[in-house]
Amino acid sequence: MQFSDFDLVKKAQQGDRAAFSELYDLYYQKIFGYIARRVGVVQIAADITSETFLKMLKKIKTFSFQDIPFSAWLYRVATHEIANYYRQKKAYSLDRMKEETGFEINDKTNLEEEFTEAQEELLKEKIFAEIVGKLKLLPFHYQEVISLRFFEKKKTREIADILGKSEGTVKSLLSRGVEKLKKEMEVKKS
Repeated sequence: MQFSDFDLVKKAQQGDRAAFSELYDLYYQKIFGYIARRVGVVQIAADITSETFLKMLKKIKTFSFQDIPFSAWLYRVATHEIANYYRQKKAYSLDRMKEETGFEINDKTNLEEEFTEAQEELLKEKIFAEIVGKLKLLPFHYQEVISLRFFEKKKTREIADILGKSEGTVKSLLSRGVEKLKKEMEVKKS
């Protein structure tokens, strides 16, 4: 029987480790992909993903469906962890997750292989690589909204939920960010 996010979260909030594992399995690929595209280094992405799920485990009892969807909350946690990484260059690891919570994930994935496949797919278009390079030159708040909108295919409302901003602010950031990105692309052509 497959449970909804609501059911899984409620069970995880009651300490059900199997429900947490199901949430992990359900969202791991999406969160890892989002983080990998933001940081560009497989081991760092894996570590930040681990920290994201560690935070999810620690804070899931505080999550409420009344505020935002669970997936938006999890992307918000991941976005904060990416920002923390860039701010502090912290060390993360699956070992830390096990030490702090006793929870061990039997990770059956090959991160290097996954990252290589994702990278090959993304780099098929030369223009994409150029855009990513130029995107990293933009201020962090523009990188966030552009990545969520165009790489993660999130709607404005979802981005607003993830970042804790109004839809108007997100639209404004997207508009200005895309304009700045276009200008950066034009500089390369000159």
